[in-house]
Amino acid sequence: MSQAGQNLKYLRKLRGWTQEEFAIKLGIKRSLIGAYEEERADPRIEVLEIVGDIFKLSLDELLLKALSDTGSNYLAKRRQQKMLTADRNIIYFVPVKAAAGYLAGYADSEFIDELNTFTLPMLAGGNYRAFEIIGDSMMPTPSGSIIVGEKVNTTDEVKNDQAYIVVSRHEGIVYKRIVKSNKTKNKLTLVSDNPQYQPYQVNTEDVVELWQAQMVISKVSQQQLWDMNSLANMVNNLQTQVSTLKKRMN
Repeated sequence: MSQAGQNLKYLRKLRGWTQEEFAIKLGIKRSLIGAYEEERADPRIEVLEIVGDIFKLSLDELLLKALSDTGSNYLAKRRQQKMLTADRNIIYFVPVKAAAGYLAGYADSEFIDELNTFTLPMLAGGNYRAFEIIGDSMMPTPSGSIIVGEKVNTTDEVKNDQAYIVVSRHEGIVYKRIVKSNKTKNKLTLVSDNPQYQPYQVNTEDVVELWQAQMVISKVSQQQLWDMNSLANMVNNLQTQVSTLKKRMN
């Protein structure tokens, strides 16, 4: 019996994709993904070939192997690949589309193994991860940039007024500067570089991961230009926010 339908479902969930997102990548209708996963229809060969290209799998593996089996060749190969590259500062990349899946699977080694990876030779040894950010709250860092962060194990290690990727249960994945106060040790104040956005606080117990920003990767076409009036307004707003924060901390 073909394992293709169950394998498609397993691979889709590993990447944190919805059926709609998976269908777009395969160039087919969402209803077909549902039919394949529920085994009401068999995937066409051309569809399986695209899946094989994405996940580096052969047609035999997609059709005949139960990839969700912990003893499958697929998982064994992925773990072996990870071990072979463990000393090369492999950086796992979390795109916006995988953010929801990451919140559920950040501690799941199998989920992390399925993320795309890359390396940056200029980074020293460490535990790094890359996150795609959307929005203008950290302008002039443009929306769509990729933030490469180094893992911070506890909130005690956080450096004041430095930029971090903050992963929390209620706020999700955000890119902000962190301001700490001795008066409210159980809270972190998250501040945007764009002063049009007001600072807000998160409880430290809700924070599940912190990654201190080390590099920003963005396309040249995404770089923003500011006119003098915009810069002046930003400075004024920033001064107001700093004054407000100082009053709260004193």
